[in-house]
Amino acid sequence: MGFAIIVMMIAALEIVGCINNMAVLAWDEPQVIHVAGKVQCQDCTQGWNEWVNGGNPIKGVKVSLMCMDKRSRVVYYTSDTTDEWGQYDIIVNKYVNGKELDTKGCAVRLVSSPDHVCNILTGFGGGNSGVKLIRPTSVYRGLVKYLLKPLYYTTPMCDKPEIDDSNSEYKDEQGQRGHY
Repeated sequence: MGFAIIVMMIAALEIVGCINNMAVLAWDEPQVIHVAGKVQCQDCTQGWNEWVNGGNPIKGVKVSLMCMDKRSRVVYYTSDTTDEWGQYDIIVNKYVNGKELDTKGCAVRLVSSPDHVCNILTGFGGGNSGVKLIRPTSVYRGLVKYLLKPLYYTTPMCDKPEIDDSNSEYKDEQGQRGHY
């Protein structure tokens, strides 16, 4: 009889332990996702190292985060503006409309720059096409964070025009073609 009581007490402790472990797991499960990074202005008049690593932060840049589902439908969209250090931190709920957000379908891109001198999108860093969220840089006790590489704007002087070979032909008033 005493053995049966001991077995029941051990079983009860196991059940309580499992419930406590589930509570701890639920407590530590992150409810939000942080997406952070920096936006800078590239100056093409500088040397390569300064051009790549010496960008100046831009305050007030609008950065967007758009998440798509498996059928390429937008399921979440938000934006943030950069602070005086050019940094943004977008906080996203992990669950949208009752479903867990699939971060593999999310991308961050530049939207607009308030700087009247440095406001040309660049492909450097992927700010004009979007940077996909591949894997979080931090996962720790209820925190999931994606820290992205810097995104860049540049000045009109540094903007490299796209060259289209089909427009390289010259037409005179009679429509005669020629190359210049």
